[in-house]
Amino acid sequence: MLQQLVTACECELSWLDMSINVRKSACMSVGPRFSVSCNNIVTSNGQQLSWCENIRYLGVYLKAARQYSGLFSQAKHSYYRAFNAVYGKVGSSASEEVIVQLTKTNVSLFCTMPLKLVH
Repeated sequence: MLQQLVTACECELSWLDMSINVRKSACMSVGPRFSVSCNNIVTSNGQQLSWCENIRYLGVYLKAARQYSGLFSQAKHSYYRAFNAVYGKVGSSASEEVIVQLTKTNVSLFCTMPLKLVH
């Protein structure tokens, strides 16, 4: 079924002089049978799409599981990295209120935006 869908997508893409980039494309299973191995999906030029445990899509890391879910360790990593960048620029010269406000306006919006896509 998935092979037929990929073939149909390739047909439409060929009308636009486009093709599937197998280095940037992957398959992932979600649902009660997520751990069951599936057949390889092959493009029209003979390249195989890889099956992955985790996929990054629009800045959100999704994982293969029984239910649709994401990996939040990457989001936490991005949050702390952005906070440390802001704090490193401001340093101890700014008050706590300024640091909190900068975190709310810059860091929180930047890092939690992809998380809203998951929920």
